[in-house]
Amino acid sequence: MDVAPRPPDRGALGRALSALVPAVPFLWLAFFFLVPFAIVFKIALSEPATAQPPYRPVFDLSQGFEGLREAFSQLSFYNFTLLLEDSLYFSSFISSLRIAAVSTVLLLAIGFPIAYAMAKAPERWRPTLLMLVILPFWTSFLIRVYAWIGILKPEGLLSALLINLGLISEPLQIMNTDTAVFIGIVYSYLPFMVLPLYATLEKFDYTLLEAAEDLGCPPWRAFWRITVPLAMPGVLAGCLLCFIPVVGEFVIPDLLGGSETLMIGRTLWSEFFSNRDWPLASAVAVVLLVLLVGPIVAYRDIEARRWEKAK
Repeated sequence: MDVAPRPPDRGALGRALSALVPAVPFLWLAFFFLVPFAIVFKIALSEPATAQPPYRPVFDLSQGFEGLREAFSQLSFYNFTLLLEDSLYFSSFISSLRIAAVSTVLLLAIGFPIAYAMAKAPERWRPTLLMLVILPFWTSFLIRVYAWIGILKPEGLLSALLINLGLISEPLQIMNTDTAVFIGIVYSYLPFMVLPLYATLEKFDYTLLEAAEDLGCPPWRAFWRITVPLAMPGVLAGCLLCFIPVVGEFVIPDLLGGSETLMIGRTLWSEFFSNRDWPLASAVAVVLLVLLVGPIVAYRDIEARRWEKAK
């Protein structure tokens, strides 16, 4: 009778490493998320000051426990209260959410047909199509946004082309409007919508559509009843990948938008660098983070329930 050999004893070091591996992601989050968030939250509870750094109180560890206790006693929630009282910040939040929601809908409307066509393309063409989607990332994001200024300004390429074709008689006034912001966002974030959709649709079993058509289901109904529900994980992932960063976008509205284009990213930049009110800007950042954590938690719960049903 053969006896299976006993696995070698890894020793105390091996067991310690095995226990440490699951803790690495938590250590990473603690060091690169929780610690910076705690610093920003502490600044949000401080008061602006003409000093370096431009806020007080500053923790002075040389004074020991008494210095820390005095510093904690000076912290207040005044900056968070000011956010509720000043309509500028509320309007910035609402405008950012509106622009992000509209942009996400446009990205989904454009990105879904692209991903669907890529998934149904012959297999030998898929790597090339995927490379074309990723190709814009080879160029600097800032340069690509600056290029849209040359395209959308009244004397730019778009107006000149349409005038030469006789489609318009006067230059288009797109630059420094919300329309220009939407164009820049859709162009810049389209790969983030296409890639998760393509990853989901590529695994789709298209024989299900053939079976539905054989049973008398019209193609459009089969698409809505079969393709769309099975593509929902990619849809949710793409929407979150686009919506969350667009809410805090700064470069695109600053370069392509006008003075009336309110977004929370521009407001943060103004408070940090123009007004040098770090505590108020930190309070805005904390509130923005809390608002964006909600969709992430909701998506995690939806995915957890989906996996439970799949089991």
